[in-house]
Amino acid sequence: MKYWRETIAVSQRILIELLRRRRSLIFWSIFPISILILNGFILAERAKLSMAVAFENAAPSTLVGAALFFSCLGGSVATVVAEREQQTLKRLFISPLSGTSYFLGIFLAHSCIGIGQTILVYTIAAFWGATFKGSILLGIIIILLSIVAYVGLGFVLGTQLARRIEDVNALVAAFGVPLLILGGAFLPTSLFPKTLSDIAIYNPIYHMNEALLKVSAKGDKIGDIASHFWFLLIFAMVMVVGGWLSYRRMLMVERRL
Repeated sequence: MKYWRETIAVSQRILIELLRRRRSLIFWSIFPISILILNGFILAERAKLSMAVAFENAAPSTLVGAALFFSCLGGSVATVVAEREQQTLKRLFISPLSGTSYFLGIFLAHSCIGIGQTILVYTIAAFWGATFKGSILLGIIIILLSIVAYVGLGFVLGTQLARRIEDVNALVAAFGVPLLILGGAFLPTSLFPKTLSDIAIYNPIYHMNEALLKVSAKGDKIGDIASHFWFLLIFAMVMVVGGWLSYRRMLMVERRL
C-alpha cells in the first residue's frame, strides 16, 4: 500500500502540473488531431478511399507515431530532465518517498496522458465514420505496450543523454523523427523500397504501427500479427528494465554531486 500511495501521489503531482500549464495540454491535443486530419484527407484523396476507411487507416499511425511518441517518449524525457534541473531528486533523498514509487509515478502519469490521447484520436476518427474492426482488448494491449516502450526509452534517453531541458528537443528530433518516418507514421510502409523495408523490421515503431493498424483497420487477430506483437512485447520489457537501470544509475550519480 505504501508504494501504491506514493506512486499515485507522484503521478497526481505531474498531471496537476500539466493541467496548470494549459498551453502544453492544448498543444498536445492539437498536434495529433491535425496530423490525423492531414493523414486522413491525404489517404482519402491519393488512395481513393472513403473518408471512413481513410481515417481507419490514419488513426493507428497517428496515435503511435504522433500522439504517443511525443507525449510518452518526449514527455518522459522532459520530465526526467526537468526534475534534475529543479533539484527534485535532491529533495527525494531526504524524504520518505522511495525511488521505486517515483519511477512508477512517472510511468503512470505518462500512461494516463497516452490513454487520454488514444481516446482523443479515436473519437476524432469516429467522427469521420471510422470504426475499430478488431479485438478492442488486443488493441488496448498493443497501445499499453507502446506506451510502456516509449516511457522506458524516455527514461534511458533522459537519464543518459540529456543534461538540460534545452537538450530535449534536439534529442527527440535526432533519435525520433527518422524512426517515425521509417516506422510508417507519416508515409505508408507499402511505399518503401526494399532496402528501407528490410531496415524497418528492426524499428520498434514499425511494429507498433503495423500491429495496431492490422488489428484496428483490418480486424486481424493475434495470430496474424504474432511477429509484430512479440517484437513489441520483448522491446517493451527491455525498455522497462533499461529505464529502471538507467534511473538507478542516475540516482547514484546525483547522490555523489
